[in-house]
Amino acid sequence: MRTLESGTTGSAARPAARSVPGAASPAAILAIILISYFMILLDNSVIFTGLPSIRAGLDLSPATLSWVQDAYTLVFGGLLLLGARAGDLVGRRRLFVIGLAIFGAASLLIGLAPTGWWVVAARALQGIGAAIVAPTSLALLTAHFDGKARARAVAWYGATAGIGASLGLVVGGALAAWVSWRAAFLVNVPIAVVMVVAARKVLAGTERRRGRFDALGAVCATLGMGALVFGIISSAEGGWTSPATVAGLVVGVVLLVTLVIHESRAAQPIMPLRLFGSRERSGAYATRMLYMGAMIGFFYFTTQYLQDALGFSALQAGLGFLPMTAVNFAVAMLIPRLTTRFSGAVLLTAGVAATLAGMAWLSRLAPGDTYLVAIALPMLLIGAGQGLAFAPLTSAGIARVPPEDAGAASGLVNTAHQLGMALGLGILVTVSVHAGAGSLDGAAAATAHVGAALTGSSVLLVLALLVVAIVIVPAGRPAAKSVTDNLSEETAA
Repeated sequence: MRTLESGTTGSAARPAARSVPGAASPAAILAIILISYFMILLDNSVIFTGLPSIRAGLDLSPATLSWVQDAYTLVFGGLLLLGARAGDLVGRRRLFVIGLAIFGAASLLIGLAPTGWWVVAARALQGIGAAIVAPTSLALLTAHFDGKARARAVAWYGATAGIGASLGLVVGGALAAWVSWRAAFLVNVPIAVVMVVAARKVLAGTERRRGRFDALGAVCATLGMGALVFGIISSAEGGWTSPATVAGLVVGVVLLVTLVIHESRAAQPIMPLRLFGSRERSGAYATRMLYMGAMIGFFYFTTQYLQDALGFSALQAGLGFLPMTAVNFAVAMLIPRLTTRFSGAVLLTAGVAATLAGMAWLSRLAPGDTYLVAIALPMLLIGAGQGLAFAPLTSAGIARVPPEDAGAASGLVNTAHQLGMALGLGILVTVSVHAGAGSLDGAAAATAHVGAALTGSSVLLVLALLVVAIVIVPAGRPAAKSVTDNLSEETAA
């Protein structure tokens, strides 16, 4: 059963959104999807510059403070596949609205939180909303746009994914310094309310798919991903050999292996294994994990360097990422034009290579370095790389997916995104933990600590570049077409 009518409107030269009953203008549809997606991305990074204020305001212990972020990451990563599949069954617009409502309500609870446990519980609730909104937003995008219009929409979506993290640092630092850490969460409430109302009026409804819910697959996917993320999170504090880490990883792997075995036999699987039959899609998932693992290290450790070694305030540290954000956005907006001259594989290769060059430069930090030369200039390369990479990487993850699998593919894209960040941070914290231990000077120790972590990020980017070169590039023409007309042709078919 097709979820939407596949006709298109607009001229042949500039395809627009699909002609679906009740659909509004393409600009309005895209705005709702991107603003909602940006909101959840913002809260993924706004916490970095807000943590010191939260710790002071609620008098939290280090362990409780870490769970302010970890509770969100754990629930978000664990429920992504379930959220994606649920959208296919109950209707994507309907679930999208529910996810926005949950996210907005949780943001209000965080902003009003009187104690630490309240914040942690509300962050977990926020993770539920995010696990619904993230895959559903991408599925709605693929449902409402075709052809070149989809290529442009995916470019905007990629730009949103790229700038969300860095802008979150700026917003978090500014609100913490000028208002309160609570304001960074309370601002989500009116945004969520407006998006709920707009989504119900603007987005076209999708039909429910008849069929049975894959309960065993849902349990294995949710608990397996949750246990795996928990094990990775635990490694940052207890090390990779701690009982909590080992137990989490073992349980996670066992459940995910069980999931794969079950999904190979299920009539209506929560994670259709046929999605991995494409080299382009499988390569995109692996590349996204490695790329996001490197980028979470960049944001997490560079923020520390700016404050611990250069003496920046939280606000100044956030503003320090603006060069990367500006270049990222500018390059991302050129993607639709660039795709008419270069294939998605070429753009992705160039993007990962540029990010690698900037990360390797940044990892050469030394005591006495200045912000302009050691941070701002390599950030320009990293920003350009992100701008080039995210749109073709997102397109490759949903390439040639039939409408009935759009939600599942979107869920896998976002799962790779979140799992990559959790795994990357766990690995890079381990890499950096002993660096600079013998230094007497605090700034020198911080520099060594951050330099080691960013070297680890560079290694992850080397691996990502190898996956692109070995897996995605040989796909040749399919990789190129998936960014533009190929998506339209196969959907219409």
